Amino acid sequence: MASDASPHSGFVTTPDGVRLHYTQQGPPSGPNLVFLAGWAQTSAHFRKQVEHFSAKFRVTTYDHRGHGESDKPAFGYRVYRLAADLEAVLAELDLRDAVLVGHSMGAAVIWAHWDLYPHDRIKKLVFIDQAATLTANPAWTPEQAALAAAVFPAARRFELANALRGPQWKETWSAMARSFYSPDIPPADFEWALREQMKMPSELAGALIQDHAAADWRDVFPRINVPTLVVSARGSLLPVEGLEWIAKQIPGARLEVFGKEEGGSHFMYWENPDKFNKILEEFLAS
Repeated sequence: MASDASPHSGFVTTPDGVRLHYTQQGPPSGPNLVFLAGWAQTSAHFRKQVEHFSAKFRVTTYDHRGHGESDKPAFGYRVYRLAADLEAVLAELDLRDAVLVGHSMGAAVIWAHWDLYPHDRIKKLVFIDQAATLTANPAWTPEQAALAAAVFPAARRFELANALRGPQWKETWSAMARSFYSPDIPPADFEWALREQMKMPSELAGALIQDHAAADWRDVFPRINVPTLVVSARGSLLPVEGLEWIAKQIPGARLEVFGKEEGGSHFMYWENPDKFNKILEEFLAS
């Protein structure tokens, strides 16, 4: 492991033999800050946070299996499997008193980890714009679906998965990715982000979205007992009411909402890093 604050990259091998690419930056003796990317995103999406926080924190980022620079096996594309991968990263790198920051599906990976594993390595949690469940129960009213931030009708996860496995996968992926950002994002930024996403083979992305969109995490929230920050955005596809509901279920959780006019998209931490980093910095210091 690196002996100074310069970036250090390597691989953690999971119990089922998959190599996960990780990078660490910042003083080795600094507090541990771990960022988890969302569906099809790579750890590079957090580069604006790594640059900011690595002055004081030991910042760890890694790519989920199938993503970025990690191995891309044909198996294991379930959120609970990704939670086991997170446990392998925490254990292999011996990360203690860690603050875990999960964006989108990365938050769901943390919820699955909380459901399965001891919490002794975790100090604080940050959840960025993830629904309690993405798929609405057909019996729910629109109000009930909004409280869960459930934006998919029951069949949508299969439609998306099938489209990503089909001949028009690139068009499906591009349209979905574009909806994650505000209309004002520079074209070069979006094109870079899309290239990063498409490091994941489309058939694997389809398998993962099918599992991710089916999960319902509502019974996990009342059992979280560490300081927690929930971040939402009015320009996101996910209703703010759903993130407000999550924050209310977690004892003592704090909620921050980005306005639509201030880069408040699903990727608010990329579009408005100054505000996001300030909010996170204040939470870390509290």
